[in-house]
Amino acid sequence: MSIVWVVLGFTLLVVGGEFLVRSSVALSFKFNISKMVIGMTVVSFATSAPELLVSLQAALSGSPAIAITNVIGSNIANIGLVLGVTAMVSTIAVDKSFYRLNWPVMMVFSIVLYYFLKNDNVLSAFEGIILFLGLVLFLVILIRSTKSNAVVEEVDETLAVVSNFKIGTWLLIGATSLYFGSEWLVDGAKAIALSVGVSEAVIGVSLIAIGTSVPELAASIIAAAKQEKAISLGNLIGSNIFNIASVLGLTAIIKPIPVTEPLILTSDIFWMLGFAFVLFPLVMLRKKFEINRAKGFFLVFVYGVFMFLLFTAGK
Repeated sequence: MSIVWVVLGFTLLVVGGEFLVRSSVALSFKFNISKMVIGMTVVSFATSAPELLVSLQAALSGSPAIAITNVIGSNIANIGLVLGVTAMVSTIAVDKSFYRLNWPVMMVFSIVLYYFLKNDNVLSAFEGIILFLGLVLFLVILIRSTKSNAVVEEVDETLAVVSNFKIGTWLLIGATSLYFGSEWLVDGAKAIALSVGVSEAVIGVSLIAIGTSVPELAASIIAAAKQEKAISLGNLIGSNIFNIASVLGLTAIIKPIPVTEPLILTSDIFWMLGFAFVLFPLVMLRKKFEINRAKGFFLVFVYGVFMFLLFTAGK
């Protein structure tokens, strides 16, 4: 029965996330916000909503390990699984903003998160505020450094003419789906952890993290296979930044998150830092500024090693 709750939870999170993105974008058009700003801020926040609700639900229901490892695992999966598999389907071009802004900012947020957790084994409300304010600063710099005519592919312009009633309906569906989806997913995941004899941290960094990355993985693979649009490494890095700064930041502001599982600080977070760091030398290796099939295979292989070690050590 636990599997059923997990599957239902994932399904509702996907549905809720999609409706929330649509309603948020449509509402933004009503306020005459530019397409570029909508794509960089509104869409990014809305697509982080499933992870935010899962972490918040986990923290409030007494499972802080899931709240933290959901983010750590998602960041690992974004690079090792999503980026790796997508690169194996189609080579990903990397622009100069990668090493000028995106990658350094991701590393800073990752290291700051490690320091905050290691310092006193808790992510406090004050530290959550620092993370969130850091995200706001990053977005301001990002928007100013991006040309005003930049194409933001995530924004659907047809949403500019949606009625207020439809926007309200979408918001209601999205919010309801996200609430119940996060509750069922966390409850189901906790039951699975208990039944298979692994810690909640292991389930959070694997099952839940992969589940919240599946929609992004599917969309990236389909786009790469059809070669309809460029797959943006910046989007994946941006997702990792949002996971740390908005998901953990906002969750900690609402309820401080203690580190209850030793593996989080002795293993999991170092894997996250390692996957983040390895992107730079990988991009600079032979065939610079692209992630080709061989590099993608390397990322997926290392992700497989991580998963194997996770379950053999998590018993």
